[in-house]
Amino acid sequence: MGTGPTTTIRIDPQVKKAANAVFGEIGISMSTAVNAFLKAVVRENGMPFEMKVEPSKVKMKANTFTKNAALNHAYAMKKDEFYTQYEDIAKEMKCYGDAFKGKHILCNCDDPFESAFFRYFVEHFDELGLKKLSSTCYSNSSLSGSEYPLEGGSSAYKAEVTRIPEDFLERPDGSLDLESLFSVQGNTLQRLDGDGDFRSPECVSLLEKADIVITNPPFSLFREFIRLLEDHRKKFIILGNINASTCKEIFPLFRDDKVWYGDTIRSGDRKFYVPDDYPLRAANCGVDSNGRRFIRVKGVRWFTNIDNGRRHEALRLTHNFDPSLYPQYENYNAIDVSKTINIPADYDGYMGVPITFLDKYCPEQFEIVMLANGNARTNVDGDMLTCVGYVHHPEDRGGVGIVNGKRVYARVIIRRRNS
Repeated sequence: MGTGPTTTIRIDPQVKKAANAVFGEIGISMSTAVNAFLKAVVRENGMPFEMKVEPSKVKMKANTFTKNAALNHAYAMKKDEFYTQYEDIAKEMKCYGDAFKGKHILCNCDDPFESAFFRYFVEHFDELGLKKLSSTCYSNSSLSGSEYPLEGGSSAYKAEVTRIPEDFLERPDGSLDLESLFSVQGNTLQRLDGDGDFRSPECVSLLEKADIVITNPPFSLFREFIRLLEDHRKKFIILGNINASTCKEIFPLFRDDKVWYGDTIRSGDRKFYVPDDYPLRAANCGVDSNGRRFIRVKGVRWFTNIDNGRRHEALRLTHNFDPSLYPQYENYNAIDVSKTINIPADYDGYMGVPITFLDKYCPEQFEIVMLANGNARTNVDGDMLTCVGYVHHPEDRGGVGIVNGKRVYARVIIRRRNS
Protein backbone atom coordinates (compact mmCIF):
# COMPACT_ATOMS: atom_id res chain seq x y z
CA MET A 1 0.00 0.00 0.00
CA GLY A 2 1.33 3.43 -0.91
CA THR A 3 1.57 6.31 1.52
CA GLY A 4 2.60 9.91 1.48
CA PRO A 5 5.50 11.87 2.95
CA THR A 6 5.09 14.28 5.81
CA THR A 7 5.48 18.01 5.28
CA THR A 8 8.92 18.78 3.83
CA ILE A 9 11.11 20.38 6.51
CA ARG A 10 14.86 20.96 6.25
CA ILE A 11 16.46 21.01 9.69
CA ASP A 12 19.96 22.09 10.67
CA PRO A 13 21.86 18.87 11.56
CA GLN A 14 23.06 20.21 14.93
CA VAL A 15 19.56 21.41 15.87
CA LYS A 16 18.10 18.06 14.82
CA LYS A 17 20.64 16.13 16.91
CA ALA A 18 19.96 18.24 20.00
CA ALA A 19 16.19 17.99 19.52
CA ASN A 20 16.37 14.22 19.08
CA ALA A 21 18.20 13.97 22.38
CA VAL A 22 15.32 15.79 24.07
CA PHE A 23 12.67 13.69 22.33
CA GLY A 24 14.58 10.56 23.29
CA GLU A 25 14.28 11.47 26.97
CA ILE A 26 10.58 12.18 26.55
CA GLY A 27 10.15 8.88 24.70
CA ILE A 28 8.80 10.12 21.36
CA SER A 29 10.11 10.35 17.80
CA MET A 30 10.85 13.48 15.80
CA SER A 31 7.82 12.77 13.60
CA THR A 32 5.52 12.41 16.62
CA ALA A 33 6.83 15.64 18.12
CA VAL A 34 6.27 17.64 14.93
CA ASN A 35 2.73 16.28 14.55
CA ALA A 36 1.99 17.08 18.20
CA PHE A 37 3.28 20.61 17.68
CA LEU A 38 1.15 21.24 14.58
CA LYS A 39 -2.01 19.88 16.22
CA ALA A 40 -1.38 22.13 19.21
CA VAL A 41 -0.91 25.14 16.92
CA VAL A 42 -4.32 24.49 15.40
CA ARG A 43 -5.93 23.90 18.80
CA GLU A 44 -4.41 26.98 20.45
CA ASN A 45 -4.57 29.17 17.34
CA GLY A 46 -0.99 30.23 18.06
CA MET A 47 2.31 29.04 19.47
CA PRO A 48 1.52 26.19 21.90
CA PHE A 49 3.08 24.43 24.88
CA GLU A 50 6.67 23.63 25.77
CA MET A 51 8.13 20.15 26.32
CA LYS A 52 11.18 20.03 28.60
CA VAL A 53 13.56 17.69 30.39
CA GLU A 54 16.32 18.56 32.83
CA PRO A 55 19.07 20.32 30.79
CA SER A 56 21.88 18.53 32.60
CA LYS A 57 20.33 15.14 31.83
CA VAL A 58 19.99 15.91 28.14
CA LYS A 59 23.49 17.34 27.94
CA MET A 60 24.99 14.25 29.55
CA LYS A 61 23.07 12.03 27.14
CA ALA A 62 24.15 14.00 24.08
CA ASN A 63 27.80 14.17 25.14
CA THR A 64 27.91 10.48 25.95
CA PHE A 65 26.54 9.61 22.53
CA THR A 66 28.83 12.01 20.69
CA LYS A 67 32.05 10.91 22.39
CA ASN A 68 31.43 7.20 22.71
CA ALA A 69 28.56 5.55 20.88
CA ALA A 70 28.81 7.50 17.63
CA LEU A 71 32.57 7.13 17.51
CA ASN A 72 32.47 3.40 18.16
CA HIS A 73 29.67 2.95 15.64
CA ALA A 74 31.67 4.82 13.03
CA TYR A 75 34.59 2.44 13.34
CA ALA A 76 32.44 -0.69 13.54
CA MET A 77 30.51 0.04 10.33
CA LYS A 78 32.02 0.15 6.84
CA LYS A 79 31.76 3.80 5.83
CA ASP A 80 30.56 3.90 2.28
CA GLU A 81 27.34 5.85 2.39
CA PHE A 82 28.40 8.69 0.10
CA TYR A 83 25.99 11.17 -1.49
CA THR A 84 27.07 12.50 -4.87
CA GLN A 85 27.15 16.21 -5.61
CA TYR A 86 24.37 17.52 -7.85
CA GLU A 87 26.85 19.38 -10.05
CA ASP A 88 28.83 16.21 -10.80
CA ILE A 89 25.66 14.41 -11.85
CA ALA A 90 24.45 17.28 -14.03
CA LYS A 91 27.76 17.55 -15.91
CA GLU A 92 27.85 13.85 -16.76
CA MET A 93 24.20 13.48 -17.73
CA LYS A 94 24.53 16.25 -20.31
CA CYS A 95 26.95 14.05 -22.28
CA TYR A 96 24.35 11.50 -23.38
CA GLY A 97 22.07 13.49 -25.66
CA ASP A 98 18.67 11.88 -26.07
CA ALA A 99 19.73 8.52 -24.56
CA PHE A 100 17.15 8.96 -21.77
CA LYS A 101 14.17 9.79 -23.98
CA GLY A 102 11.27 7.44 -23.34
CA LYS A 103 13.28 5.47 -20.77
CA HIS A 104 12.57 4.21 -17.27
CA ILE A 105 15.44 5.39 -15.05
CA LEU A 106 16.24 3.52 -11.82
CA CYS A 107 18.29 5.22 -9.12
CA ASN A 108 18.71 2.38 -6.66
CA CYS A 109 21.03 2.68 -3.65
CA ASP A 110 19.73 6.24 -3.24
CA ASP A 111 17.40 7.66 -0.63
CA PRO A 112 14.87 9.46 -2.87
CA PHE A 113 14.81 12.47 -0.58
CA GLU A 114 18.54 12.78 0.06
CA SER A 115 19.81 11.71 -3.36
CA ALA A 116 20.92 14.32 -5.86
CA PHE A 117 20.26 11.70 -8.56
CA PHE A 118 16.55 11.67 -7.74
CA ARG A 119 16.45 15.44 -7.57
CA TYR A 120 18.22 15.87 -10.90
CA PHE A 121 15.89 13.56 -12.80
CA VAL A 122 12.78 15.04 -11.17
CA GLU A 123 13.87 18.54 -12.17
CA HIS A 124 14.72 17.45 -15.74
CA PHE A 125 12.01 14.82 -16.17
CA ASP A 126 10.14 16.56 -19.00
CA GLU A 127 13.25 18.05 -20.59
CA LEU A 128 14.83 14.60 -20.90
CA GLY A 129 11.57 13.01 -22.03
CA LEU A 130 11.62 10.36 -19.31
CA LYS A 131 8.96 7.69 -19.18
CA LYS A 132 9.42 6.89 -15.50
CA LEU A 133 11.79 7.52 -12.59
CA SER A 134 12.23 5.05 -9.72
CA SER A 135 14.42 5.37 -6.65
CA THR A 136 14.94 3.07 -3.67
CA CYS A 137 16.67 3.39 -0.32
CA TYR A 138 18.28 0.92 2.06
CA SER A 139 16.65 0.57 5.48
CA ASN A 140 20.01 0.54 7.30
CA SER A 141 21.00 3.87 5.84
CA SER A 142 21.51 6.37 8.64
CA LEU A 143 19.62 8.95 6.56
CA SER A 144 16.69 6.74 5.56
CA GLY A 145 13.48 8.55 6.44
CA SER A 146 15.29 11.07 8.63
CA GLU A 147 14.13 14.16 6.79
CA TYR A 148 10.92 12.97 5.13
CA PRO A 149 9.67 9.95 7.10
CA LEU A 150 6.75 7.84 5.99
CA GLU A 151 3.83 7.29 8.25
CA GLY A 152 4.54 4.46 10.67
CA GLY A 153 8.28 4.88 11.07
CA SER A 154 11.45 4.47 9.06
CA SER A 155 12.04 1.58 6.67
CA ALA A 156 13.11 0.88 3.11
CA TYR A 157 10.87 2.44 0.49
CA LYS A 158 10.67 3.30 -3.16
CA ALA A 159 9.60 6.44 -4.96
CA GLU A 160 8.19 6.28 -8.48
CA VAL A 161 7.44 9.28 -10.68
CA THR A 162 5.61 9.25 -14.00
CA ARG A 163 4.46 12.87 -14.21
CA ILE A 164 5.71 16.21 -12.97
CA PRO A 165 3.34 18.93 -11.64
CA GLU A 166 2.96 21.95 -13.84
CA ASP A 167 3.98 24.29 -11.02
CA PHE A 168 7.67 24.70 -10.24
CA LEU A 169 8.82 22.05 -7.74
CA GLU A 170 11.47 23.95 -5.82
CA ARG A 171 10.65 25.67 -2.56
CA PRO A 172 12.25 28.98 -1.48
CA ASP A 173 14.72 27.07 0.73
CA GLY A 174 15.89 25.01 -2.26
CA SER A 175 14.13 21.76 -1.27
CA LEU A 176 11.67 19.95 -3.54
CA ASP A 177 7.93 20.29 -2.97
CA LEU A 178 7.44 16.58 -2.41
CA GLU A 179 3.82 16.85 -1.33
CA SER A 180 2.92 18.33 -4.72
CA LEU A 181 5.04 15.75 -6.51
CA PHE A 182 3.40 12.75 -4.86
CA SER A 183 -0.10 14.19 -5.04
CA VAL A 184 0.03 13.71 -8.83
CA GLN A 185 -1.82 10.62 -9.97
CA GLY A 186 0.65 7.89 -10.97
CA ASN A 187 3.41 9.11 -8.64
CA THR A 188 3.80 6.89 -5.58
CA LEU A 189 5.82 6.59 -2.41
CA GLN A 190 5.64 3.03 -1.15
CA ARG A 191 7.20 0.83 1.49
CA LEU A 192 9.34 -2.10 0.41
CA ASP A 193 8.73 -5.45 2.04
CA GLY A 194 12.46 -6.06 2.52
CA ASP A 195 15.42 -3.92 3.54
CA GLY A 196 16.01 -2.33 0.13
CA ASP A 197 19.29 -4.16 -0.54
CA PHE A 198 19.93 -3.96 -4.30
CA ARG A 199 20.53 -7.74 -4.32
CA SER A 200 17.16 -8.62 -2.79
CA PRO A 201 14.54 -10.30 -5.03
CA GLU A 202 12.27 -7.29 -4.57
CA CYS A 203 14.88 -4.82 -5.80
CA VAL A 204 16.07 -7.13 -8.57
CA SER A 205 12.46 -7.21 -9.80
CA LEU A 206 12.52 -3.41 -9.97
CA LEU A 207 15.83 -3.59 -11.81
CA GLU A 208 14.39 -5.90 -14.43
CA LYS A 209 11.67 -3.37 -15.26
CA ALA A 210 14.05 -0.43 -15.67
CA ASP A 211 15.86 0.61 -18.86
CA ILE A 212 18.84 2.48 -17.39
CA VAL A 213 20.42 2.37 -13.92
CA ILE A 214 22.05 5.59 -12.76
CA THR A 215 23.40 5.71 -9.22
CA ASN A 216 26.33 5.74 -6.83
CA PRO A 217 26.47 2.20 -5.40
CA PRO A 218 28.48 1.41 -2.25
CA PHE A 219 32.13 1.36 -3.33
CA SER A 220 32.73 -1.78 -1.26
CA LEU A 221 30.04 -3.61 -3.28
CA PHE A 222 30.87 -2.08 -6.67
CA ARG A 223 32.03 -5.33 -8.30
CA GLU A 224 28.94 -7.17 -7.14
CA PHE A 225 26.72 -4.31 -8.28
CA ILE A 226 28.13 -4.11 -11.79
CA ARG A 227 28.01 -7.89 -12.12
CA LEU A 228 24.27 -7.76 -11.34
CA LEU A 229 23.79 -5.13 -14.05
CA GLU A 230 25.69 -7.27 -16.53
CA ASP A 231 23.69 -10.37 -15.63
CA HIS A 232 20.48 -8.49 -16.40
CA ARG A 233 21.95 -6.75 -19.45
CA LYS A 234 21.15 -3.27 -18.20
CA LYS A 235 22.39 0.04 -19.49
CA PHE A 236 24.02 2.05 -16.72
CA ILE A 237 25.92 5.15 -15.64
CA ILE A 238 27.39 4.59 -12.17
CA LEU A 239 30.12 6.02 -9.99
CA GLY A 240 33.02 3.91 -8.77
CA ASN A 241 36.67 4.05 -7.86
CA ILE A 242 39.17 3.86 -10.70
CA ASN A 243 40.91 0.96 -8.95
CA ALA A 244 37.87 -1.19 -9.74
CA SER A 245 38.88 -1.22 -13.41
CA THR A 246 41.74 -3.63 -12.64
CA CYS A 247 39.57 -6.16 -10.79
CA LYS A 248 39.07 -9.54 -12.42
CA GLU A 249 35.31 -8.91 -12.68
CA ILE A 250 35.66 -5.46 -14.27
CA PHE A 251 38.72 -5.44 -16.52
CA PRO A 252 37.32 -8.05 -18.96
CA LEU A 253 34.38 -5.67 -19.52
CA PHE A 254 36.80 -2.95 -20.62
CA ARG A 255 38.68 -5.48 -22.76
CA ASP A 256 35.50 -6.70 -24.45
CA ASP A 257 34.13 -3.19 -25.00
CA LYS A 258 31.24 -3.72 -22.60
CA VAL A 259 32.09 -0.86 -20.26
CA TRP A 260 34.11 2.34 -20.46
CA TYR A 261 34.64 5.56 -18.52
CA GLY A 262 32.18 8.42 -18.63
CA ASP A 263 32.97 11.79 -20.12
CA THR A 264 33.57 13.84 -16.96
CA ILE A 265 35.53 13.49 -13.69
CA ARG A 266 38.81 12.57 -15.37
CA SER A 267 41.21 13.34 -12.55
CA GLY A 268 41.54 14.59 -9.00
CA ASP A 269 39.11 13.92 -6.16
CA ARG A 270 35.41 14.45 -5.68
CA LYS A 271 33.34 15.79 -2.80
CA PHE A 272 30.63 13.56 -1.32
CA TYR A 273 28.16 14.33 1.44
CA VAL A 274 28.15 11.82 4.31
CA PRO A 275 25.84 11.14 7.29
CA ASP A 276 26.17 13.16 10.48
CA ASP A 277 27.88 10.28 12.30
CA TYR A 278 30.68 9.96 9.74
CA PRO A 279 34.06 10.65 11.40
CA LEU A 280 35.90 13.59 9.82
CA ARG A 281 39.52 12.75 10.57
CA ALA A 282 41.34 13.68 7.37
CA ALA A 283 42.38 17.01 5.92
CA ASN A 284 40.06 16.51 2.96
CA CYS A 285 36.94 16.26 5.14
CA GLY A 286 34.83 19.07 6.52
CA VAL A 287 31.46 20.73 7.05
CA ASP A 288 30.05 23.08 4.43
CA SER A 289 28.22 26.37 4.95
CA ASN A 290 24.89 24.51 5.21
CA GLY A 291 26.14 22.30 8.02
CA ARG A 292 26.46 19.17 5.89
CA ARG A 293 29.44 16.89 6.39
CA PHE A 294 31.53 15.94 3.40
CA ILE A 295 34.63 14.02 2.44
CA ARG A 296 36.76 14.03 -0.68
CA VAL A 297 37.47 10.72 -2.41
CA LYS A 298 40.33 10.31 -4.88
CA GLY A 299 40.17 8.32 -8.09
CA VAL A 300 36.41 8.52 -8.64
CA ARG A 301 35.16 7.78 -12.15
CA TRP A 302 31.91 7.29 -14.02
CA PHE A 303 31.52 3.78 -15.46
CA THR A 304 29.02 3.30 -18.27
CA ASN A 305 27.98 1.20 -21.25
CA ILE A 306 26.05 4.02 -22.91
CA ASP A 307 27.94 5.47 -25.83
CA ASN A 308 29.42 8.94 -25.83
CA GLY A 309 31.39 10.61 -28.57
CA ARG A 310 34.62 11.07 -26.62
CA ARG A 311 35.54 7.41 -26.52
CA HIS A 312 35.67 7.26 -30.31
CA GLU A 313 38.22 10.06 -30.54
CA ALA A 314 41.51 8.51 -31.68
CA LEU A 315 44.57 9.21 -29.58
CA ARG A 316 46.97 11.48 -31.42
CA LEU A 317 50.32 9.66 -31.66
CA THR A 318 53.44 11.77 -32.12
CA HIS A 319 56.27 9.34 -31.26
CA ASN A 320 58.09 6.77 -33.39
CA PHE A 321 59.46 3.47 -32.20
CA ASP A 322 63.05 3.47 -30.96
CA PRO A 323 64.35 0.26 -29.28
CA SER A 324 66.48 2.30 -26.92
CA LEU A 325 63.41 4.14 -25.63
CA TYR A 326 60.97 1.23 -25.53
CA PRO A 327 62.54 -1.73 -23.70
CA GLN A 328 61.29 -5.27 -24.21
CA TYR A 329 59.80 -7.14 -21.26
CA GLU A 330 61.74 -10.16 -20.13
CA ASN A 331 58.57 -12.16 -19.58
CA TYR A 332 56.31 -10.89 -22.38
CA ASN A 333 56.74 -10.43 -26.11
CA ALA A 334 55.86 -6.76 -25.70
CA ILE A 335 57.53 -3.39 -25.28
CA ASP A 336 57.07 -1.17 -22.23
CA VAL A 337 55.51 2.27 -22.80
CA SER A 338 55.79 4.29 -19.61
CA LYS A 339 53.29 6.99 -20.60
CA THR A 340 50.17 6.79 -22.78
CA ILE A 341 51.22 9.88 -24.73
CA ASN A 342 54.44 8.05 -25.71
CA ILE A 343 52.72 5.21 -27.58
CA PRO A 344 54.67 4.87 -30.85
CA ALA A 345 52.66 5.50 -34.01
CA ASP A 346 54.62 3.00 -36.11
CA TYR A 347 54.72 -0.08 -33.85
CA ASP A 348 52.28 -2.92 -34.58
CA GLY A 349 53.32 -5.44 -31.91
CA TYR A 350 52.20 -5.84 -28.32
CA MET A 351 52.71 -2.87 -25.99
CA GLY A 352 52.36 -2.55 -22.23
CA VAL A 353 50.82 0.82 -21.31
CA PRO A 354 49.76 2.36 -17.96
CA ILE A 355 46.29 1.71 -16.54
CA THR A 356 45.49 5.36 -17.29
CA PHE A 357 45.39 4.32 -20.96
CA LEU A 358 41.78 3.24 -20.37
CA ASP A 359 40.88 6.91 -20.12
CA LYS A 360 42.17 7.49 -23.68
CA TYR A 361 41.14 4.18 -25.19
CA CYS A 362 39.53 4.33 -28.64
CA PRO A 363 38.18 0.88 -29.63
CA GLU A 364 38.61 1.63 -33.33
CA GLN A 365 42.30 2.46 -32.83
CA PHE A 366 43.52 -0.19 -30.35
CA GLU A 367 42.72 -3.66 -29.11
CA ILE A 368 42.96 -4.36 -25.39
CA VAL A 369 44.58 -7.77 -24.99
CA MET A 370 45.05 -8.38 -21.26
CA LEU A 371 46.12 -6.92 -17.94
CA ALA A 372 49.68 -7.72 -16.88
CA ASN A 373 49.53 -7.54 -13.10
CA GLY A 374 50.13 -9.80 -10.12
CA ASN A 375 47.08 -11.90 -10.98
CA ALA A 376 47.76 -12.37 -14.70
CA ARG A 377 48.71 -16.05 -14.44
CA THR A 378 45.42 -16.90 -12.70
CA ASN A 379 43.07 -14.42 -14.40
CA VAL A 380 44.19 -14.64 -18.04
CA ASP A 381 43.39 -17.54 -20.33
CA GLY A 382 46.41 -19.79 -20.98
CA ASP A 383 46.09 -19.44 -24.76
CA MET A 384 46.25 -15.67 -24.41
CA LEU A 385 49.35 -15.87 -22.23
CA THR A 386 50.96 -18.02 -24.91
CA CYS A 387 49.89 -15.56 -27.59
CA VAL A 388 51.66 -12.65 -25.85
CA GLY A 389 54.73 -14.80 -25.25
CA TYR A 390 54.49 -14.94 -21.49
CA VAL A 391 57.19 -16.91 -19.68
CA HIS A 392 57.37 -17.18 -15.93
CA HIS A 393 59.93 -14.92 -14.27
CA PRO A 394 60.89 -15.52 -10.61
CA GLU A 395 60.34 -11.82 -9.85
CA ASP A 396 57.06 -11.18 -11.67
CA ARG A 397 54.81 -12.06 -8.73
CA GLY A 398 52.10 -13.63 -10.85
CA GLY A 399 52.56 -11.78 -14.12
CA VAL A 400 53.88 -8.24 -13.64
CA GLY A 401 56.09 -7.08 -16.52
CA ILE A 402 59.86 -7.28 -15.92
CA VAL A 403 62.32 -4.79 -17.43
CA ASN A 404 66.03 -5.12 -16.68
CA GLY A 405 65.28 -7.51 -13.85
CA LYS A 406 62.84 -5.14 -12.14
CA ARG A 407 59.06 -5.16 -11.95
CA VAL A 408 57.14 -2.30 -13.54
CA TYR A 409 53.70 -1.16 -12.51
CA ALA A 410 50.66 -3.09 -13.75
CA ARG A 411 50.27 -2.63 -17.49
CA VAL A 412 47.45 -2.99 -20.00
CA ILE A 413 48.82 -4.92 -22.96
CA ILE A 414 47.44 -3.53 -26.22
CA ARG A 415 48.13 -3.53 -29.94
CA ARG A 416 47.10 -1.33 -32.83
CA ARG A 417 44.15 -2.38 -34.93
CA ASN A 418 44.74 -2.80 -38.63
CA SER A 419 43.55 0.19 -40.61
